[in-house]
Amino acid sequence: MRKKRVLLLSEGFGTGHTQAAHALANGMKMLHPHLQCRVIELGNFLNPTIGPWILSAYRKTINTSPAIIGMFYRNKYDKSLNKLTQLALHRIFYTHAAQVISQLKPDVIICTHPIPNNVIARLKKQGIDVPLITLITDYDVHGAWISPEVSHYLASSPKVKNLLIERGVQPDKIQTTGIPVHPDFWKIGDKNQLRKELKLKSMPTVLIMSGGWGLTLKPELLRQLTSWADRVQLIFCTGSNMKLQEKMEENSMYDHPNITILGYTDQIYKLMDVSDLLITKPGGMTCTEGLAKGIPMLFHEAIPGQEEQNSRFFVNQGFAETIHSPDVIEKWFHLITDHYEQFEARRQQPKRIEPYLQPAYCAQTVLNMVIEQSHTPTAWTTVNNP
Repeated sequence: MRKKRVLLLSEGFGTGHTQAAHALANGMKMLHPHLQCRVIELGNFLNPTIGPWILSAYRKTINTSPAIIGMFYRNKYDKSLNKLTQLALHRIFYTHAAQVISQLKPDVIICTHPIPNNVIARLKKQGIDVPLITLITDYDVHGAWISPEVSHYLASSPKVKNLLIERGVQPDKIQTTGIPVHPDFWKIGDKNQLRKELKLKSMPTVLIMSGGWGLTLKPELLRQLTSWADRVQLIFCTGSNMKLQEKMEENSMYDHPNITILGYTDQIYKLMDVSDLLITKPGGMTCTEGLAKGIPMLFHEAIPGQEEQNSRFFVNQGFAETIHSPDVIEKWFHLITDHYEQFEARRQQPKRIEPYLQPAYCAQTVLNMVIEQSHTPTAWTTVNNP
């Protein structure tokens, strides 16, 4: 019997979209080992020269002028992609994407970014007959996600489901699934054992993350954090920003036995287990992973737009607090140092959360949908250049 094939398409604008695709693929394969999943960043895959250049420009804008990203997000918030953008996507993607899909013959396509979502929607309009599932990877939904050709939407929260309905999407096409996390985040590890494995000390520990691209934190925040190094173990993760890592390693401010500086690592799930507090940008994936591990979160420097909405969601749910003043850091650091036993006991108490926020819920729900969708054989059609 032919294995069920799932094609997950993303883009590299930030790291969360592709992380979500891999998390969902790994989760579904763990639950159903005979499932065949393939994750592709469409732009880099089809245009290995242009794709990285576009991502580099986007990354530079995020780093130097995040307000510009927020302005575009808000101005186009309720709108689908315009005709000029669709034409550009047509020239860059459509023909090659149709060829790739016809070759791979997936039973279902799942998109975790608006660009491939719009590409596949256009191809469906031109004749490719394959279910298209759209996974919203933030706790907000931009108009660019929405297309009449989408078979089903996976909403990160009930609010996102309501926003989709307000924009004309039929309720029966929406399932509230939350955002998927990798199976490594489904269970809590043994803190003492992991501290030995990671060569970390047994003391109050704070994990500081700056996003997958390692965007810098404000100097005053860094000085405040390092002033606690005698009492708190600090783990800085700089992501893929090697220059930032080297700069911090050369700075005497971080030359302390209780400070660890890491670059890109695939051990975040272990670092969250050994840490008592997470300081991070409110990216959809990182926040959801932190929630899965039950670690309290403090948010800094949200990118205007979806990260602001992510922050609002987790703060309103009681899982996080924004660093709106230095007092927030002081309060939490005193809590984990002066009242550690009470703090640790409270963290270990199971919290009642909605089913869609349970770590494995998204993978299990989507797997059920994939199996149901793929019961009917896909009718493959060759698409001419539209």
